[in-house]
Amino acid sequence: MNKINWNFDNTYFNLSSSFKEDINPVPVKNPELIILNKRLASSLNLDFSLISNKELSKIFSGNTLPEGSNSIAQAYAGHQFGHFTMLGDGRAVLIGEHTTKSNKKYDIQFKGSGKTAFSRNGDGRAALGPMLREYIISEAMYALGIPTTRSLAVVKTGEDVIREKTLQGSILTRVASSHIRVGTFQYIAARQNKNELITLLDYTIERHYPEIKNSNNQALDLLNLLIEKQSDLVVNWMRVGFIHGVMNTDNMTISGETIDYGPCAFLDSYDPKTVFSSIDQTGRYAYCNQPVITKWNLARFAECLIPLIDKDQEKAIKIASELINSFEKKYEEKWMRMMRNKLGLLGSDDQDKFLILDLLTWMHEKKADYTNTFCHLMNINLKSDKLYNNKDFINWKKRWEHRSSKNSIASKKPMELMRNNNPLFIPRNHKVEEALEAAEQNNLNPVKQILEILEKPYEEQLEKDDYQSPSKSNEKYQTFCGT
Repeated sequence: MNKINWNFDNTYFNLSSSFKEDINPVPVKNPELIILNKRLASSLNLDFSLISNKELSKIFSGNTLPEGSNSIAQAYAGHQFGHFTMLGDGRAVLIGEHTTKSNKKYDIQFKGSGKTAFSRNGDGRAALGPMLREYIISEAMYALGIPTTRSLAVVKTGEDVIREKTLQGSILTRVASSHIRVGTFQYIAARQNKNELITLLDYTIERHYPEIKNSNNQALDLLNLLIEKQSDLVVNWMRVGFIHGVMNTDNMTISGETIDYGPCAFLDSYDPKTVFSSIDQTGRYAYCNQPVITKWNLARFAECLIPLIDKDQEKAIKIASELINSFEKKYEEKWMRMMRNKLGLLGSDDQDKFLILDLLTWMHEKKADYTNTFCHLMNINLKSDKLYNNKDFINWKKRWEHRSSKNSIASKKPMELMRNNNPLFIPRNHKVEEALEAAEQNNLNPVKQILEILEKPYEEQLEKDDYQSPSKSNEKYQTFCGT
């Protein structure tokens, strides 16, 4: 197995039992490798070229563990749709932390690897469709330039899983900077052991933010860093029309990466109240609510850190609250900058916000496609361009052109800004579903095709118009968690 170049240094494994359960993946019946991310493997300095598919199937199912691995299920808690629950990896096992030649450390995790102490009566398994979905969307997010966990491999287990119906079992290999979450801090804070909380804080800073090791107030600085990271992340989600769908505190990483691609999806026609998740009955995690929920989650993180911010609890709460309340202003500034970039607007103008909001209002009223509207403004020819002959849009466009004329004359930067910030291709929901349905019938070609297209989301691709068009169906699109 050493010929693969695994280089494990399993620091989380060395923490006390309060943080995890030592456990191996549950072996599966007949593992079959169906997809391997060779580009990601190369960036991790892993070489699978001398390993047969049969052996790879054993490795990525957990039937054969790599030398140097120490597998664990991590403990964490979370506010799920606002309700606090003690959780943990109920169907995932972290096999170790792989270190690259550039000394970057990555968690290697199997998702769907069987029961753990945290399974809460679940089967610990995953179905093929949701695991391929996470593979497709996480790799698309990476190509879009959005911080994310990534997917290294998917295997079929040769075993059935029972959900609403009988499905093929599967295991995803997920790669992350770490799996430390807001929920990890919530779990430890709930135990009311300050020493354990200090241990987690120290570990997190060492792992992700060594620049604040010598800070006078590490907890406060960590909170501030996470506010910056998460506001950046959600602005990026809003930029491409991504709806996470399950923004529980256990799905907010301390690294600032997007994690857990369960009921996620992308906007077609623009409606800020769009919800895709079948379990989100109240719209808590709707597109427009993502910034609000980010702040709410950050407040839960701040609560965990109160004992470490200051010995005086009232003082600590006051300091943390001030930081949390700075979120709206930071987010608003970042969102404005992002929208100016999408519209190719250099500098700032007092009327910019009105210009942006008027466009979004028109898009909502006319059910205009979110991605393709910006493509139209970049002179990308699309099949649905007739919509933009609308009088109100033409008038708005004149205002936009007038504002754009204030940019530097002959500057190429506006169009460059637009091209860098407006994808031509996103994971169209209906195309993802088509690919997953084909995979269930043992046809992986549509999965491979969509992955190839999504590798270059900002580039024009000949004869790929079909992947730029929204679904023609009038049916409301719904996503499901997969557990």
